[in-house]
Amino acid sequence: MSNKKTVMTTAAGCPVADNQNTITAGSRGPVLMQDVHLLEKLASFNRERVPERVVHAKGAGAYGTFKVTSDISKYTRAKLFEKAGNECELFVRFSTVAGELGSADTVRDPRGFAMKFYTEEGNWDLVGNNTPVFFIRDPSKFPDFIHSQKRHPVTGLRDGTMQWDFWSLSPESLHQITWLFGDRGIPATLANMDGFGSHTFSLWNNEGERYWVKWHLKTMQGIKNMSVEEAAKIAADNPDYHRQQLFEAIERGDSPKWSVQIQIMPEMESKDYKGNPFDLTTIWPHADYPLMEVGVIELNRNPVNHFAEVEQAAFGPGNLPPGFGVSPDKMLQARLQTYPDAQRYRIGVNHAALDVNKARCPVHTYQRDGQARFDGNGGSAPVYQPNSFAGAADDISYTEPALRIDGNADRYDHHADSDDYTQAGNLFRLMDKAAQRRLTDNIVAAMQGVPREIQARQIVHFSKADSAYGKAVAKGLGIEHG
Repeated sequence: MSNKKTVMTTAAGCPVADNQNTITAGSRGPVLMQDVHLLEKLASFNRERVPERVVHAKGAGAYGTFKVTSDISKYTRAKLFEKAGNECELFVRFSTVAGELGSADTVRDPRGFAMKFYTEEGNWDLVGNNTPVFFIRDPSKFPDFIHSQKRHPVTGLRDGTMQWDFWSLSPESLHQITWLFGDRGIPATLANMDGFGSHTFSLWNNEGERYWVKWHLKTMQGIKNMSVEEAAKIAADNPDYHRQQLFEAIERGDSPKWSVQIQIMPEMESKDYKGNPFDLTTIWPHADYPLMEVGVIELNRNPVNHFAEVEQAAFGPGNLPPGFGVSPDKMLQARLQTYPDAQRYRIGVNHAALDVNKARCPVHTYQRDGQARFDGNGGSAPVYQPNSFAGAADDISYTEPALRIDGNADRYDHHADSDDYTQAGNLFRLMDKAAQRRLTDNIVAAMQGVPREIQARQIVHFSKADSAYGKAVAKGLGIEHG
């Protein structure tokens, strides 16, 4: 490997001082719009593929209902949750992350678990995965991470060296790696996996109190996974296996269900919490914040047209009716911008008016014109606000409580004061010996052909999580490791 250093620049040729840490207000965020390098990276990244999604390209989806089982109005003013028994329609899209539109369903990959709840106060989009954590905690690293998981620019092939080089240089990825290469890395069907909002979000009530919240979707079909051998055989026989299984189950009336559960943390407790509660690479232990059920999702209706509904489904984590909110989670803050930006590029500025994305309540905006405007374009209504002609106006009663922000605007080292190993080690130790062996065997298989120095660097991370973890991988790769 060459030691010659080339200075990274923006597209305009300006040197980049820090490509690893986003400018935030204080070490825990939120992200500032003045980070033009971050915005340029993410906007450029969203436009790399035409026309399929850059990530989560291969998907399956279905409609259903969400029924509230618990009154949580003490935490949120959202009308949806003001009493048990409330219901709304929803659409869910499942997906693999790294593969292209024609890729196999049964590869080892996180699964997207994106939900659009059509509430009476507007669409609520909960855009998550089937894992509670992610590979990185700073959004500046996201385009680089995905590039490392995609195809090599010379060979056009998925490349283990790129993948493990990035991971070994990003120890915060270890927790997610341990999830991904464990048994849950290949679910048996889409109905047999859990879902997670993953990020820390927020809820706020009529008294102006904010609570941090983690969303969990627990499968009511039971967790079932697929072995490496089964997955390879099915990929060869039927690359659309998961998509077919979901469609056929709903067609025959076997409607899959998930219990929707939350963890709640009062806003001020985050200041003294033992870790960073807004770190996407970590979980909140259930012993600290127990799960409580708030509702049940049932998928019971298939799309009529796959392209119109599944492929044109557009999700944005910033779609938040009153009572729902975000948090200083840096990755979530960036997704607030990149998701709608990707949708505007991919399916147009008027994507929210498509049937699958359209709110089931009245919509009043001053957004006009644009490509593929297929509704009345506002008719003769005013096109500006404020106006003197009874046009829609803002309402201060919907104001979210102010979020206190501390700290200087700067680029903070996302590794400082972070523990990248304890929770990964805890996850490893939760597995029985057979599951640990399958995990390490999967990792060893995935690291074949990767340069020795990268293997050795990654083994150090495994060992810091648990010495047995590192020893097993080292033994499998034939590396001496103390």
